[in-house]
Amino acid sequence: MSEIHTNLSRPLKFENCDNYVGPRILRRLPEGVEERPYSLFEVKPLTPIIGAEIIGIDLREPISPELQAELNRALLEWKVLFFRNQKITSEQQRAFARLWGELEVHPFYPVEEDQSEEIVRFSKGKKETGKENIWHTDVTFRPNPAKAAILRLIEVPPVGGDTLWADMAAAYDNLPDEVKERIDHLTAIHDFTPAFSDLLTPEELAVQQEKFPPVEHPVVRTHPETGRKTLFVNPSFTTRIVGLDPDESEELLQYLFRQAHIPEYQVRFRWEKDSIAFWDNRATQHYAVSDYYPNPRKAERVAIVGDRPY
Repeated sequence: MSEIHTNLSRPLKFENCDNYVGPRILRRLPEGVEERPYSLFEVKPLTPIIGAEIIGIDLREPISPELQAELNRALLEWKVLFFRNQKITSEQQRAFARLWGELEVHPFYPVEEDQSEEIVRFSKGKKETGKENIWHTDVTFRPNPAKAAILRLIEVPPVGGDTLWADMAAAYDNLPDEVKERIDHLTAIHDFTPAFSDLLTPEELAVQQEKFPPVEHPVVRTHPETGRKTLFVNPSFTTRIVGLDPDESEELLQYLFRQAHIPEYQVRFRWEKDSIAFWDNRATQHYAVSDYYPNPRKAERVAIVGDRPY
């Protein structure tokens, strides 16, 4: 029998936690926040709780403070926003992202001669296959993980190459009460090494490990703008839970990782050329489906510097 012995009155039996069947609590808005209409664009929901297309905005045009504020509200409420037919340049993409804060420079992806250091370019095809097909929250190995990210598709395969996002506040909401009690005050270690060590020589790895040592984040973070509790562990970067023996830590982490797999918490986006996704990295995980080889898929991403999780 699979169980975690805790300081509770009885052990947690994870096979019981996984076998949930029936309706789930799907709350899109923070508690106490009322539904309000949007006045400057149309919102087309893709699921009841996460993911919406924004219609009626041309990102080549200046963004007024009023429009930026309403977009920010939509981002907080829907967690990931989608824009289609946006024929913008890399510089326009960066300018849009800067409305939300300082842009991040990723420490491991190479910068090509014709691109800004703030742009991460994903060029896939026969020579470079997609490797982002694992649930993850971006750069949680940093003390201040990214606040949000904006991905623009420049070239899309004829079919495939979708991306999924999972609402990690919904994932937390639906955990059994005894699991919430167990994890609410735990912390976990996040480390870039499992995800990026294969991109580096041993010498480069040693340098980067000194520059980016493992960091400790809460297993359940509080969203700084909505106040919602959000499950904040991911299989790309979270390596262990502090204070638990290795077997107990691994079993609990694997159970928590599986919460992103639940379809009720997900949105799946089918890309078209010049589509854009703008997601709240504090509230979501995402997964890039790698089913299009050997067809090309080209995208550019910018990320906004975030705060220290608490």
